[in-house]
Order: sequence, then structure tokens, then C-alpha cells
Amino acid sequence: MWTIIPAVLMGWSLGANDAANVFGLGVGVRAVRYWVAVGLTAAFSLLGAFLGGARGMATYSSVAAQSMASSFCVALAAGLTVALMTWRGLPVSTTQAAVGAIIGVALVTGRAVDWGVLGRIALSWVASPVGAMILAYLLHRFLSPLLEAKLRGLVLYDRVIRLGIVAVGIWGAYALGANNVANVTGVYVGAGVVSIPVATLIGGGSIALGVITFSRRVMETVGERLVPLGPLPALLAVAAQAASLQVFAVLGVPVSASQAVVGAVVGIGLVKGVRTVNRRQLFAIVAGWVLTPALAGLVGALFWLAFGPLLG
Repeated sequence: MWTIIPAVLMGWSLGANDAANVFGLGVGVRAVRYWVAVGLTAAFSLLGAFLGGARGMATYSSVAAQSMASSFCVALAAGLTVALMTWRGLPVSTTQAAVGAIIGVALVTGRAVDWGVLGRIALSWVASPVGAMILAYLLHRFLSPLLEAKLRGLVLYDRVIRLGIVAVGIWGAYALGANNVANVTGVYVGAGVVSIPVATLIGGGSIALGVITFSRRVMETVGERLVPLGPLPALLAVAAQAASLQVFAVLGVPVSASQAVVGAVVGIGLVKGVRTVNRRQLFAIVAGWVLTPALAGLVGALFWLAFGPLLG
């Protein structure tokens, strides 16, 4: 079972990076405390992984055939790539890291790649952030004025918004676990190393561990540096992101929580005016998205060349 260690690293990196996508905006507007956000994200991402993570496992199993050795190299390469980006404070796509590593290892081992499945996953990398951006824009453009008019006079206005952010954050944490646990242990299921229930528990548990231990830096990037938001826009952005994750979880296509939340935040920013978007920070995030699959693929190929023969 020592071959599962890279999957734990990948899950830890995912949790550390993607916790920001669930509660980063709520923490940024001071609607929820950091440690409350961390606890809720850890608990509900584990629940989502166990109850709703099986569909994504099947998708990854069909991209390319896996063995114990290739699974080890894929998970190690993807985990180190995401950990590097997390250290840099950038919200990156763990889905892109996992797929990049799978392709890198497949190319050096001569394994066949199902390009149709890969194309469906790649299409989701565009559809997820664009969909979240459009939904967030529409919600903020048309729903915000109505909510402001109805709630502004209430004494409990701030409390209602805060409770809404917590509720939507819980939904987002559940959707994160259900959609992204396949990034952690999907290749091990494809190789027959672990069963789906065990894979969801290992993946969900390691995601929760990453959330608890190392999520603050990326949370600050998403919550404070990209677009200045108020409590209500933050609530709508998280709702758009959670909806995007949930849709693709049902479809069985793992997508990036990072891309979804950044798309949602940008959608809010477009309503407020394009000048409110920190374009330098946005370009840095997009550069990380472009670099992640290429870097993970290269590292995966190198790991196979170094460790593949030793692992058999």
C-alpha cells in the first residue's frame, strides 16, 4: 500500500489549493472565520467524495490504461505540481495536473490514449469557468438589486448574508469532494490497486488534511486579491462556482474548482466594471493554468523514466 503515498500527496495538495475556491470569498469579506471555513470544507468535501465521487473515477479510468507503477508516477507528478503552485499562492487546476501527468506517462510508455474522453475533459476546462462567469454575472446583474431591495431594510441583513455564504460554502465543499476526488485516486482505481469506496475515502481524507494544514495562502489570493467583493457578491460568486462543480460531478467529468471560482469572481467584476478586476493577478492565475498540465506531463514522464523500471 506504500504506492498510495503519492495519492495522499496529491489529495493534500488539492485540499490546500482548492479550499480557497469554497470559502475564500467568504473569508475575504469577513463573513466567516478562517478556521470555521477550514473545518466545514474538510468535513463536507470528505462527505462529497464518499457519496458522489464514483462517476469521475470511471472517467479517469478510461483516459489511458494504468498499472501500479504508472499510477504511482502519475499521482506523484500531479501532486508535486499542485504543491508547487500552492506554495506560489496560485489557485490551479488539479484536474489539469492529473490529466497532464496521465498523458505524459502514457506517451513515454506507449500506452493508448482515448482522445475522445480527453477532448471531453479538455472542453470542460473551458466550459466550467465560462459557465460560472456567465452565471455569476447574471446573478449579480439581475438578482442583486432585487435582494438588496428586499433585505436591506432588515435588521438581520448581515446575518442573513453570512448564513447564506456558509450554506453555499457547504454545498461548494460537497461538490468539490464529489467532483475532484477522482483527481486523487482515479488512476489507482483504473489500475485495480484499490476499490472505488476505498479510493473515495483515501482521496477525501487526504483532501481534508490539505484543507486543514495549508490552505490559507491560496485562500487569500482568491478572497482578497483578484476582485474586491462585498458579502452579497461573494455569496453569488460561490453559488455560481458550486453550481458549476455540481453539474459536472453529475456528468462524471472532473473539472477545476479553481477555474470555476475564478470565472465566477471575474463575472462579478465585469458587472462592477472591468477596471475592478486585478488583471495582473488574473494573468498570473491563467499562466498557472497553462503551465500546470505541461509541467505535470513532463514531470510524470521523467518519473516514469526514473522509477518505472524499479516499480516493474
